Amino acid sequence: MHVVIYGAGAIGGVIGAHLFASGTPTTLVARGTHLQAIRGKGLILDTDGGLLVQPIPSARSAAEVDWTDDSVVLVCVKSQQTAAALDDLRAHAPSDIPIVSAQNGVANEPALLRVFPRVYSVCVMLPAWHVDPGVVVQGSSAAPGILDVGRFPGGVDAVADELSERFRAASFPSRTRPDITAWKYRKLITNLGNGVDACYRDDGNARAELTRLARAEGESVLAAAGIAAVSDATDKERRGNHIQRRRSGAEGGGNSTWQSVVRGGGTSEIDYLSGEIVLLGRLHGVPTPVNALVQSETARVVREHLSPESLDPVDALRGLDAAG
Repeated sequence: MHVVIYGAGAIGGVIGAHLFASGTPTTLVARGTHLQAIRGKGLILDTDGGLLVQPIPSARSAAEVDWTDDSVVLVCVKSQQTAAALDDLRAHAPSDIPIVSAQNGVANEPALLRVFPRVYSVCVMLPAWHVDPGVVVQGSSAAPGILDVGRFPGGVDAVADELSERFRAASFPSRTRPDITAWKYRKLITNLGNGVDACYRDDGNARAELTRLARAEGESVLAAAGIAAVSDATDKERRGNHIQRRRSGAEGGGNSTWQSVVRGGGTSEIDYLSGEIVLLGRLHGVPTPVNALVQSETARVVREHLSPESLDPVDALRGLDAAG
């Protein structure tokens, strides 16, 4: 299996570095100064045990990839970048290639399935950061992350089995799951704290309450829509002790939305996290004022290039209470 990592940022970079180190033929698709740095010095993986420099083959687009009969694409770009990635892959990748979404949110797999017939989904539990060109930071001192995989919308097959095996060989706990979509919806509920953490000051109770309310809304919306999600207890049991946050060297990194704010690129995936709950709420008649606020405020923070954690969560809660 030749794995093409489309989007070699935090998640894609950490996965790609470990796959390459374990002997899986790997190609990174990256861009800009990050691609230049990878080509100049290799991809640098910052781990609790030190730096690992990997001379991984790289490409600036799908047109530069040396496709083989056993190539598989692991899509690791942010959800707002999926459409552009799809345009590139449709133009240059084999039409029947397995496409695997290793992304937050639940909107990517349906978008991929519109174009490619074989789509797979990975539930990614992997703390990682990418701010400096050519460098990705692994945030766990134990296993780098958990990568469970299944076919979308459900089931498993030989490709899912082999990909899971490759993940395990690369030190990621991984299982094949016929109900992978239910796991992705649980991850979506978890990610409803992303915009809160990225935008609001950590004053203790108020920010935590904002996250709790956002997730409670998410649970209500999924129930109203009749969407199955694995339980929070099941998710916590799966995570177990596999992921241990590093005690030094990586404390400054935040979640993926926080990193988008820091990089100042002008976009984030918030429309596919909090915005997904807002969409489902509107479709099924469930009010979602907390997630609508987090969605709009995160978009504003990114658009106006404000500092991360610059908003007051107490003001946000007061505004929600006043609105009823």
